[in-house]
Amino acid sequence: MPKTERHILSVDIGGTSSRFAHFTVEENERLDLVSLVWLETAMAGSFSDLLENLRESEFPFAPRKADIVGIAVAGPITGGVIGNPPNIPWEVDITHAGRDYGFRRAILINDYVAQAFSCLSPIGQSAEIVLPGAPEPLSTIAVIGAGTGLGKAMLVPNEKGGYSAAPSEGAHACFPFVGEKEFAFQRVLINALRTHYVTYDHVVSGRGLTAIHEFLTGSHLEPAHVAEQFLHHPETLEWFARFYGRACRDFALETLSRGGLYIAGGVAARNPEIIRHESFKNEFLDSAAMNRVLAGVPVFLINNQNSGLWGTAVKAAGTLAGDLS
Repeated sequence: MPKTERHILSVDIGGTSSRFAHFTVEENERLDLVSLVWLETAMAGSFSDLLENLRESEFPFAPRKADIVGIAVAGPITGGVIGNPPNIPWEVDITHAGRDYGFRRAILINDYVAQAFSCLSPIGQSAEIVLPGAPEPLSTIAVIGAGTGLGKAMLVPNEKGGYSAAPSEGAHACFPFVGEKEFAFQRVLINALRTHYVTYDHVVSGRGLTAIHEFLTGSHLEPAHVAEQFLHHPETLEWFARFYGRACRDFALETLSRGGLYIAGGVAARNPEIIRHESFKNEFLDSAAMNRVLAGVPVFLINNQNSGLWGTAVKAAGTLAGDLS
C-alpha cells in the first residue's frame, strides 16, 4: 500500500518574530520542510490578528489544510489550550482559533518543549558537539538556552519506546553565586532589580550579559554590542561562559541527562565562543561528587534559528501517530 502523506502547520511564536512552516510527513517517518515564513509579532494585536497577517502574507499553506496545527509559545500552558507568553501582550487560545480558522486538530506546547523535541529531528542530529561525553541510549535529554530570557525543558523515555516532554520554569530559581566578587555582582543585581534574590534568568540571558559587562567595565551596552566587545573585554566573556557552564551543569545534574544536553537560544548560537570557552567546560565539569557523571554527558549546540519549528513538527507528527506525549 502507498504511504499516506500528512500535512503539519508548525508555529513558533516569539516576542520578536513568529515563524510558520508547512511540513509533510509519511507515517511518522521523515519530516520534510516545504515552506517557511517569519512575521513580526508586534504587528499583531492578538493571536487572531497574527493568523490574519499569515493569511495576507505570501505563505502558500492555509491552516485549514493541515492535518494538525502545532503551536509553541513561551511560558506555562493552561489546560493544553491557552498560553500567556510573558513578552507578548495577548494570549494564545487554540480553541477559539480552531473554530475561526478551521483547525482540524491542534496542539499548544511550551517553546522549550518544542526545543526539546527538536533534538529528535534533523536539527538535533546536525548539532555541533561542544563536549563529546558518552551518551546513553534512551536516557533523559535536556535542553537549555539563553535568549531574551533563559529556557529549559527535558525529554524522558516513555513506555512506548519514544519520549515524553517535561517543561520547566527552573530559569526562575535562585542562581548560585560563588566567591566575593560574584557576591558583589549579586548585590548590585539585587539593588538594580529591586528583588531579594537573583534568578538564572537574570544572569544567563541577554540582559544578564549586559549586566555582567556593566559591572566589570562600567559601560552599559545592549547584549549584541557586548558580544562585539568580547575581544577587547575578555573578562566579560569569561564570566558569562562560566555562568552559562554553571547553569548547564546544574540542569544536567537535576535531570541526569545522560542522553545529552543541548544548548539552544540566540545568545550561544550567535556567539559560540561563549560555550567553546575553557571556563564553560571547567564550570560544567566542576563537581566533586558527580564529575565522572558530568564527563559522560555530551553537550551540543543547536545553531539553527528554526529549531523550534522542527521541534513543534516532531511533536505534532508524534501526536498524529500516537507515540509522543
